[in-house]
Amino acid sequence: MDTATLTYDTLGFGEFEEFPETAEPVWILGREFSALTEKDEILSHFSSRLWFTYRKHFQPIGGTGPTSDTGWGCMLRCGQMILAEALVCSQLGRDWKWVSGEQQQEEYLSILNAFIDKKDSCYSIHQIAQMGVGEGKSIGQWYGPNTVAQVLKNLSDFDSWNRLAVHVAMDNTVVIEDIKRLCMPWLEQAGASHEGEGGVNGCLEGACAAGPEETPLWRPLVLLIPLRLGLSDINEAYIQTLKHCFMLPQSLGVIGGKPNSAHYFIGFVGEELIYLDPHTTQLAVEPHNHAHIPDSSFHCPHPPCRMQACEMDPSIAVGFFCKTEDDFDDWCDRIRKLSRSGEGLPMFEVVDSQPAHYACADVLNLIPDFSVSDRQGRFFDSEDEEFEILSL
Repeated sequence: MDTATLTYDTLGFGEFEEFPETAEPVWILGREFSALTEKDEILSHFSSRLWFTYRKHFQPIGGTGPTSDTGWGCMLRCGQMILAEALVCSQLGRDWKWVSGEQQQEEYLSILNAFIDKKDSCYSIHQIAQMGVGEGKSIGQWYGPNTVAQVLKNLSDFDSWNRLAVHVAMDNTVVIEDIKRLCMPWLEQAGASHEGEGGVNGCLEGACAAGPEETPLWRPLVLLIPLRLGLSDINEAYIQTLKHCFMLPQSLGVIGGKPNSAHYFIGFVGEELIYLDPHTTQLAVEPHNHAHIPDSSFHCPHPPCRMQACEMDPSIAVGFFCKTEDDFDDWCDRIRKLSRSGEGLPMFEVVDSQPAHYACADVLNLIPDFSVSDRQGRFFDSEDEEFEILSL
């Protein structure tokens, strides 16, 4: 059976391993737990994450397209999960917990409704698949992490409720100036009116006056960084750095997986990564109205899945959420300290302004030319070759 279409319908939930009792710390999306004394808290935190899986019998995509995403939508579902985590952080807070059977908050229902499998939901499988056509992906074609990141960025422009600023950092480089311009668009106007007085750079630390009180000074940032951490296999020199990303308070996790099989990684214990797996085919949910969405199927009922970090496919996208400018400044400081610490090889760099070499097309064209046999053998990571391969 093809790995990409293998579902838990065929495996059965009873085959999942219990979470290990170990003295190793457990990290999930910036929070540390003890498996010996906080096992219930670990399971509660895990089940509170929104879990998007394959669905069947939804409205045809595009009116005449597929009515199920089984076999091709796993990376799209992982993209939904990482963005949903950002919306939960923004609207409900990182400490929010889901409890089965309890009446849910209006903000939670609004978040869930944005991902329901129907054409008018902002981040539905329908919207992602159709937006992907603009990225060169036909409906029903498998996506890689970079394509999903670009599609989510484009869809966020139509989300007026959340006002998220989604930034996809390419070429392994996060440019602070670009992000602050995106998250604080009033800086452009302030910079134009203060030419000769420090310009935009002089406003980055809050020197410029804010707009009206109802105008937020910072749009919540979703930062997605597509990376390839090796050629055919992940370079183990990056694993410690990758694990550290889950320890940051701004962590949104990682979308990636194994060849032919996408997962949403949210943490680690020891040398194992903890993840949510979309490879379960469930019936599409048809809410009768906005206030009544059957939500139990959007929360994983079994213990967390785990896999060895060294088994991960090298093609990934790392995500972070910064609700405020202070959050982002703190994240920059933490990443720079990590780079200087020598605890693992840096996966990307943070710079103040756009490097001069960005203008050079020869420098940007850093992706090797894979042979036909390589492409056939690496179905998972051959989809996204628009970013630099990292190697020693």
